[in-house]
Amino acid sequence: MTPLAKSRRGPMAAVVALSVTTLSLCHQSSAQSVAVGNCKPVSERTTEVGCWIIAHQPIGQLTAQTFWHLDVYPTRAAAEAAKGSRGTVVESLGKIWLLTIEKAGWRPSTGQRIAEIGPLPVVAGEEYSAQYMEAILNPGMTSSLHTHAGPEAWYTLAGETCLETPERKYVGRAGGEPVIVPGGPPMLLTATGTEQRRALVLILHQSSKPPTTLVHDWTPKGLCK
Repeated sequence: MTPLAKSRRGPMAAVVALSVTTLSLCHQSSAQSVAVGNCKPVSERTTEVGCWIIAHQPIGQLTAQTFWHLDVYPTRAAAEAAKGSRGTVVESLGKIWLLTIEKAGWRPSTGQRIAEIGPLPVVAGEEYSAQYMEAILNPGMTSSLHTHAGPEAWYTLAGETCLETPERKYVGRAGGEPVIVPGGPPMLLTATGTEQRRALVLILHQSSKPPTTLVHDWTPKGLCK
């Protein structure tokens, strides 16, 4: 099914489905890479660049028509007042966000709608949890090979990223069309272009499984070079 997105045009205008959990600093001008490890809780943050887990929430059983809704608010109190049972309030990338997993067309009572992203490929009736992350990647950074136990989507505020899977490559950039990657296949992410990539990330994973698992039995073709 073709992913759908309804978003306000402006500096924040794209979602990219990409994988983030284990990143390595791999500058385009050097063959050396420095592993920075798995995504860490934002409470352990020591640098701006990297992958930081900002929220993790059980969502419950989902239907086939599941979407990720992004709204922004002037204050955290206003966002909390509008939050539903499947909503999460986070402060990230200079804004206060209400991030919600709901059916198509859902809207909070207040707030500025930024995007509605989906449908996300989930198994109807399965229990899911939402892991939200803030990813700030310099050009040339790459991920380790890994897979997710559910779909992943990125909302890109700046920069460009290429994601390779065994089937194809996905390219997402600020201002471009959204990309959603189903859970299951191995993947490799590369921050491409010349601008630092800044994005909100969702991994909507089956609650009975870890969000991310490293893989060692797949060799990328280099589609993102």
